[in-house]
Amino acid sequence: MHGRPRKAPKPEDEAASSAKAQKLRALQTQFFTFHHNKIYTKEAVELSAKLLEINPESYTAWNYRKLAVEHYLNLPDCNPDSIKSVLDDELRVVENALRQNFKSYGAWHHRKWVLSKGHSSIDNELRLLDKFQKADSRNFHAWNYRRYVAESMKRSEQDELKYAEDMIYTNFSNYSAWHNRSVLLSALFEKKAGGFLLKEKVLPEEYEFIHQAIFTDPDDQSGWFYHLWLLDQTVTTDSPLLASSWPGHGSDVLLVGDRCYNGSAFSPFSALHSDSGSFPIVLYFNQPVGGVNSSTVTVECGFNKNEDLFWKPLSASNSQTARVWVAHLKVPSSDLHSTVEVSVGHSKGIISTRGFVYSHPSMFSFKVHVQPMERDSSQVSVAENISLREENFKVYGTQSEESIIDSFDQLIIKNGHETTASNWRFEALAKEIECFRELLSLVDCKIGKLTLARLLKAYDAMSYPFANKLVHSEEVLELYSDLMKLDPTHYQFYKDEHSIVLLQKVTSSKESLLQHCFQYKDSASSAICDPICLRLNNLSLSRMGAFEKLLWVQMLDLSHNELQSIEGLEAMQLLSCLSLRNNKLRSLTALEPLRKLKSLRILDISYNQIGDQSIDTTSIGSRNSKMNQKLL
Repeated sequence: MHGRPRKAPKPEDEAASSAKAQKLRALQTQFFTFHHNKIYTKEAVELSAKLLEINPESYTAWNYRKLAVEHYLNLPDCNPDSIKSVLDDELRVVENALRQNFKSYGAWHHRKWVLSKGHSSIDNELRLLDKFQKADSRNFHAWNYRRYVAESMKRSEQDELKYAEDMIYTNFSNYSAWHNRSVLLSALFEKKAGGFLLKEKVLPEEYEFIHQAIFTDPDDQSGWFYHLWLLDQTVTTDSPLLASSWPGHGSDVLLVGDRCYNGSAFSPFSALHSDSGSFPIVLYFNQPVGGVNSSTVTVECGFNKNEDLFWKPLSASNSQTARVWVAHLKVPSSDLHSTVEVSVGHSKGIISTRGFVYSHPSMFSFKVHVQPMERDSSQVSVAENISLREENFKVYGTQSEESIIDSFDQLIIKNGHETTASNWRFEALAKEIECFRELLSLVDCKIGKLTLARLLKAYDAMSYPFANKLVHSEEVLELYSDLMKLDPTHYQFYKDEHSIVLLQKVTSSKESLLQHCFQYKDSASSAICDPICLRLNNLSLSRMGAFEKLLWVQMLDLSHNELQSIEGLEAMQLLSCLSLRNNKLRSLTALEPLRKLKSLRILDISYNQIGDQSIDTTSIGSRNSKMNQKLL
């Protein structure tokens, strides 16, 4: 068993083990002779049974028996009685092997294979499982096999739920029973079988059920894992949603050529310097999706054809599903003032990785203004002129606060159906928050604090579209700070979660975001030449997040943090200047997301830990030659 120290073997045990090994070697030698020569006589098959009784983990022996069965079933004189006799013998061999080791993968798999032949009665299987589950009620092999048997017998999920409930009452620490219950409920939620299990009816009852286990023994992890699954079922929407986009709905996008100019009324959050004759349209979904193309997303404008747009997923794994999708819209080089309308999901085809269809069509529109101008000889481009040093910045002026407020409101997609979100979700979370606050008042429980932090975070995420603020962020940050001290073994996990919550807090309101927006001290009255720089430096961040609210950022300062990864940064398609100075990046592979940032011109990765660890032979590749790395 796990966690039990080994005991020194006694002399008589060593002698018995040696004799068993000698017998096993003799059997194996003879068995392999039969196997290699494809001998399937009665003597050969019986010898394989003896071998499996001693060593049920001999996969070669199980495969040999499959070949032997197929040999007998294909004999000319084979009849239904002989088929049944052969397969019954296989079931007996499996049962004997399981008595030696009822956690044998090969034995359980072979039993499934025999039953799949369709000549054996399945009625005895539940009785056999009862025997093994009485010996070890948490044996996940037996639970997996039970699901297979129940499905084969057309046994109802409700009956199986009752069985799992009985097993849990016998032992609250039965992780496999809790897991089986989650599998059954997931299947029923997906089917919505006979109206039996709508989440709003079942999940509150399941919360009450799991409280019995958690409050009985707060230190046992089985119930906590099930509670985490319940929380995920409570907050996760089945159908994917469009969370944000760039450009934002109702925004004015100004594209300037080689020369920046003054006197514009446009927001610096929508002014874009472009030398390529195009700009990105970014779609950010709340979960990974596939099927984003010119059929499922239509872009209507007077200067480009929808079918010419190529939508590309942005993910670290280079898969065809991603949260973030991008297409580049080409614009003419002449003066242009045009409206662009983007429709998402009005034609079916966008599907989440969990198989759910995008069922809430969205539409947003924005205006595009192109001002082609030639650069004066005395002027230089933005990318050539910016230096991300502390002394070059000043706080973004309060006189421009109105422009950031207008731009902030355009960042997030307003899904009309959000207002119909079920009240039971809020009620369930509020009740759980109250429950775990009560638990923590009685016992100092690390996993209880972690669960409370997750509940508060989930409640804020769900209520944010209505409240436009994170009510519990300070409490959540304090909980993660406590956990870093109480449980140093998992310090990095808590640190990452703390960083994400901190970023969500920073980006949750116009006022908090404005505190981190800076511009150049020598900037003239216009902010178009020198885009706003979002400075998230010196925040002790170990992980990035809240990307759906940062799609507008062109200049980003992440210096003097504790970042070991920049995963997710590929969503920020407008980035032209990025400082990662003084972080904890350890290899060039950690910079992989930068491959997808086509607008990136200035990059500072100085004072990291690249090369301090083992040699990293993976390089960023040809992207390095295209990117103007300016180490400041």
